[in-house]
Amino acid sequence: MTMGAFGLTLPNRGVLLGATTADELLNLGEAADRSRAFQSIWVGDSLLAKPRLESVVLLAALAGRTRRTRLGVACMATFPQRHPVLLAVQWASLDVRSNGRALLIPCLGGADEMSPAQALEHRTMGIASKDRIGRLEEGIALLRRLFTEADVTHHGRFYQTDGVTVEPKPVQKPLPIWIASNPTTVTYKIGQAVDARNVERAFRRVARLADGWMTNKISPATFAEHWGVIQQMAAEEGRDLGALGNVLYHNININPDRKQALEESTRFLNAYYTAAFTPTFVEAWTAMGTPAQCIEQFRAYFAAGANYRRCGWSLREKPYLHVTCRGANKSRDDANTTDDGRRRKRIRQNRSRRSAVSRGGREAFQ
Repeated sequence: MTMGAFGLTLPNRGVLLGATTADELLNLGEAADRSRAFQSIWVGDSLLAKPRLESVVLLAALAGRTRRTRLGVACMATFPQRHPVLLAVQWASLDVRSNGRALLIPCLGGADEMSPAQALEHRTMGIASKDRIGRLEEGIALLRRLFTEADVTHHGRFYQTDGVTVEPKPVQKPLPIWIASNPTTVTYKIGQAVDARNVERAFRRVARLADGWMTNKISPATFAEHWGVIQQMAAEEGRDLGALGNVLYHNININPDRKQALEESTRFLNAYYTAAFTPTFVEAWTAMGTPAQCIEQFRAYFAAGANYRRCGWSLREKPYLHVTCRGANKSRDDANTTDDGRRRKRIRQNRSRRSAVSRGGREAFQ
């Protein structure tokens, strides 16, 4: 079995938590691009619920520091809140600035019940939580027209345009739009199951509207099952299965002591996402151990279908495993400390860990 390619997620929320700096993120992105171990670079997205450096702005900065890697948001949780015309201008400009390397992956984001901060975000932006699905679907359809047509007239439930032409147009024709979803569990309810009808609709949405699928927090067996369902539905929709891609968003903590790695990862992910993930939940979402052990865990996902059969440079043509690189040894208290000495120590630890992750990524990719 051939190993697929790897992407690197930069923790842009970590800047606000004191775990890293904006310059460090840009330097790490540039190093990942030069290393050729990673074929894509990703950032997270939120407005008020989980504040961070704004995703499109950060990607634009990365576009100026990189030459080869794909650039994307994993995932754009604020997509239902962004007006398609403004987003079309922003994303097309990013594609031009990066010379055709932008990959848009919207998702629904959290519901109001996820947290008071999430509900506040929706209220502030004038978005009803129940309308997120409709805004996602209509927004994707309108974006595709704005990216390719002139004088776009659209009268939908949420968006209205009359003779609108967006410039610049993207370099990529078409510009890829994937959808991120893991509809079988609710992350903020620590894996609580979802109604089967909602699961089917979520898969159908990917099969009908998207150029690819991103998911996370699932086992290799579940990944294979879900990807098979999406492919079957895509065939029913008359889609070209050869044009569909997939990517797994997975964490990695290279540490020979797996018990320590699990404790570190649990502390960090709970602080980063303002959550209360259980160790069992985190273990299913993180490759841990020596580089060789992590590679073997990745191989299980590639065998399950993450190593989609195409080969080539672009994300649409190459199998991908999405790996996050984070300083997983940060507790909530550590992340918020203002002591300069401790912060400098954390930065040194982060650099050491990132170096280890990069070495592991190169070994896996080669």
